[in-house]
Amino acid sequence: AIYLAKKNIKRKGVLEEYEKEHYNMLNQKINYKWDFVIMQAKEQYKAGKERKKEDRYALDCQERAYWLVNRAPPGMLDALEYGLDRVTDPNENKVNQIMYYQQAILKTRVKSSVSLGG
Repeated sequence: AIYLAKKNIKRKGVLEEYEKEHYNMLNQKINYKWDFVIMQAKEQYKAGKERKKEDRYALDCQERAYWLVNRAPPGMLDALEYGLDRVTDPNENKVNQIMYYQQAILKTRVKSSVSLGG
């Protein structure tokens, strides 16, 4: 909630559509704490402005990467389903199909009339 509130402050209300939905949903769910969330986001935004440009950029990239991994936007692969530590690969099925068809193309074929001796 704080991340989205801070992003909303930084971009002056211009969020992606899915981010707006999450922002409004969180506002409804934690309405009793929303003033605290906004206050915390403003404080973090002010503290970020006081940092050096390099530090601010590094922290912004880290935070964005964290949220892309943990709350992937719609249409992107979820890293929690297909993580680095998991054996599951989202493209494994396609790779197996491609290998099967490549092997099928390379196999030599013999006419059935020739193989039967007729």
